[in-house]
Amino acid sequence: MKVILRNPKREVQVAGGRRGKDVLRELEIIPETVLVIRGDTLVTADQMVTDDDTIELRPVMSGGSVSRGAPRGEASGEMIGDAS
Repeated sequence: MKVILRNPKREVQVAGGRRGKDVLRELEIIPETVLVIRGDTLVTADQMVTDDDTIELRPVMSGGSVSRGAPRGEASGEMIGDAS
């Protein structure tokens, strides 16, 4: 099976016929750090992947966003007023 990795960008071949989490273990990738994608479908840790599959490992991105129109300090975490 072809595995496309994004960071750094490369392709590797691994044996199929096993669960997504087993492929990640072989590649020494922490499961919580990537999404496993087959075509346009998310592959869960326990789903089987085959030798004929091509999967892509996309890094998980997280973070917050600042709400527009929020009162000053509320969305940014900025302290407002006297703390004493």
